[in-house]
Amino acid sequence: MNLNRRNFLKSSSLALVGTATSHSASSFQIDEKNEYSNLDKILTKPVLKKELFPAPVIIDTLELLRYKNNFICRVRSTDGEEGISVGNNMQMVSLYPIFTERLQPFFPGKDARDLEKILEEVYVYQSNYKLQSLALWVPLATIEFAVLDMLGKIAGKPMGELIGKIYHNEIAVYQANNFRGKTAQESIEGIKRQVEETQAKAVKFKIGGRMSNNADYPPGRTEELIPLVRKTFGENMTIYADSNGSYTVDEAIRIGRVLQEYKIDFYEEPVPFDWYEDTLEVAKALAVPIAGGEQEPSMHNFRWLIANDALQIVQPDIFYFGGMIRSMKVALMADLLGKPCVPHISGSGLGYLYMMHFVSAIPNAGPFHEFKGFNNEIPLECKTSDLESNNGVVTVPSGPGLGVEIDPEFIGRHKLVKG
Repeated sequence: MNLNRRNFLKSSSLALVGTATSHSASSFQIDEKNEYSNLDKILTKPVLKKELFPAPVIIDTLELLRYKNNFICRVRSTDGEEGISVGNNMQMVSLYPIFTERLQPFFPGKDARDLEKILEEVYVYQSNYKLQSLALWVPLATIEFAVLDMLGKIAGKPMGELIGKIYHNEIAVYQANNFRGKTAQESIEGIKRQVEETQAKAVKFKIGGRMSNNADYPPGRTEELIPLVRKTFGENMTIYADSNGSYTVDEAIRIGRVLQEYKIDFYEEPVPFDWYEDTLEVAKALAVPIAGGEQEPSMHNFRWLIANDALQIVQPDIFYFGGMIRSMKVALMADLLGKPCVPHISGSGLGYLYMMHFVSAIPNAGPFHEFKGFNNEIPLECKTSDLESNNGVVTVPSGPGLGVEIDPEFIGRHKLVKG
């Protein structure tokens, strides 16, 4: 691993704020001759802290509720405990039949303490594995979040503490944006406005045209914008670039060298996400750390990307990858090999809240985490955080479960979705 990457990894462990406990060395030792064997130990180790629940928590009902294009999952136990989650509405508007027809029937009667086992079994139920990717994982993550909310309320602990230790009570954010289609000058003005609002100390901007086979949108925007972002925000700003798989290998490397010239801190998805060998080729050619994983649906493929150093920063999306438990296994595999985890955040619903709880519990969180603004369309109250970016830092809710109370009247507007 080259010097630039080492510096990034070092900064990842130092720059997070609000650290509740220090990050101790992993209990697994790296065997350089057989890294897969060591990663597989991570995959077999339980994540959910079942010991927090001495008595069975039998799932009585699992419901999907809809109001306009907002989807709420509600789970209840036979003892009357309840958990709520809000789906990734941009995806659920198309995927809700998979929830009701392929997933919902599997859960009643199961012990929620066995959630990890249930997630593995429902993957096979009705051959659901054939739907792997967003079609399966987004509805399943919606269910997992509701179950974790219920379990958190039973245990009196926030979601993060159900799947790990609380390492971070506060999270420094990077301001994400998407001004593709606008000129470099128009883009920089939009980025500046957003950064001024959040006072974030890091920013991520878009390059390329999104899965565009080297086309820029508009032409010439990327190479004008890269130096403009660095000039605008100065040497002390952490700056990330995201191409959303815009380039072939040769062009990805060429653009990557421009990013290096202007000291961009990571390069996300330089080639299409499922070009695994090509991602590795780009990583070997460049000093700028390569980030990826937003679109990755497969645990096995994450294992390959991590073991082969094709990614220096892993970015599972906890909705797109099927929830916090699966994503935690990715984070821990990365941690074993000294790589930070900077999860992608799905932009609709309450994705930012689930991301915050997840980041609070991972030992290898990066220095800054994605921020796209708060969803003010869902009325809720949080007693332990103002849920605001204060000088670029957000406090993680510490109440039980999700740590927020969604307005009951708002929930009451939702109607049951029937399979």
